[in-house]
Amino acid sequence: MNVSEKAAYIKGLMEGMELDTSKGEGKLLAAMADLLEDLALSVQDLEDETATLNDYIEEIDEDLGSVEEDLYCCDDDCCDCDDDCCDCDDCDDDCDCCDCCECLELECPACGEPVYIDECDVPEIDELECPSCGKVLTLVETEEDDCDCGCDCGCEE
Repeated sequence: MNVSEKAAYIKGLMEGMELDTSKGEGKLLAAMADLLEDLALSVQDLEDETATLNDYIEEIDEDLGSVEEDLYCCDDDCCDCDDDCCDCDDCDDDCDCCDCCECLELECPACGEPVYIDECDVPEIDELECPSCGKVLTLVETEEDDCDCGCDCGCEE
């Protein structure tokens, strides 16, 4: 039994008791039954709207997943060769048809959210804007210092 049915049941019980709704307790009970009915209808409306919004959010989430895949990661169909027997997962070492990129995940130092970039785009990009906070991230390659000085530079001599 849902809330609307329970409110209708209580209203029916009250009407079955044949209370005088023009005086005292009968008037109070009638007002309370009307209030319960109104509240039950409001709750039902909210439940219906919530179900509709949940369906809509699921659709948006699926669409966003497709957009993220298109924006941040390579396609599975990145093989441009005409070799019908070529399976990109099982390519021979001699096959140069596949230059699939891996999707790299970086963490924005400002907001901590993940930022995705194709591995093959890294050499071409010096700066990248975080899609969450808009901060410009500088991509810098670090090289280990191979010094023989015995200093605290992290060369672990």
